[in-house]
Order: sequence, then C-alpha cells, then structure tokens
Amino acid sequence: MPQITVEYSESLAEVFDRQAFALALHPAAADLISSTVPGFKTRFVRLDEAVIGAGDPADAMVHVSIALLPGRDAALKDRLADLTLTTLRDHVKFTPDLNTQLTVEIRDLATYHKQTVDR
Repeated sequence: MPQITVEYSESLAEVFDRQAFALALHPAAADLISSTVPGFKTRFVRLDEAVIGAGDPADAMVHVSIALLPGRDAALKDRLADLTLTTLRDHVKFTPDLNTQLTVEIRDLATYHKQTVDR
C-alpha cells in the first residue's frame, strides 16, 4: 500500500545502494505501520538536473516521499520519517566532496485503488 518515491541527485548514483535501501525499509516500515511487505512499492528517480540552495555543484540530495492510506497519527508518521532517514543514512556512502541533504515527506493518499493481476 505505501507508495514510495525516492528522488536523488545524479552525483549520488554510484554511492546510493537503492535496492538495498528499499529492501531494508519495506519490512521495517511494514512492522511499524502494521502493513504487509508485498504492498510496498518504491520507485527511484535520478535527478540529472537539480538546483540546491545557491547552486553549488557539491550539493546533493535524496528526498523520500511516502504516501500512506489515511488514518495514521502524526506520532506514527514522525517515527516512520525517522526510520526512513536512518535507513537512508545506512545506504548512502557519504563522500567528503559532497554536501548531502536527506529529507522525508510522509503524506496521506487522497484516493487509492488497487488491482492485482496474477499470472
């Protein structure tokens, strides 16, 4: 059910283990929010062009947006954001030549419909 979009600076492509991040986040978040791992969907979007702050090319970012079905309280969303940031830090190899910002947004889905087509 959670729809996760991860945008990241192109300069982090070689140092951000995206698959390991998703595979670590899914079960940990599922436990936290009382969901199931098969419902998680994570998409990665490499940003070939982005301006951060004053435009210093040494600035990089990873932004995670997690959309959930409504009903979770603010405290649970805060814990999910903290879990996501911790998991993110574990899967980005920080380099001294980049200033990297990690951000997380947790929001409610307005409407959501799902259909699974089995083989």
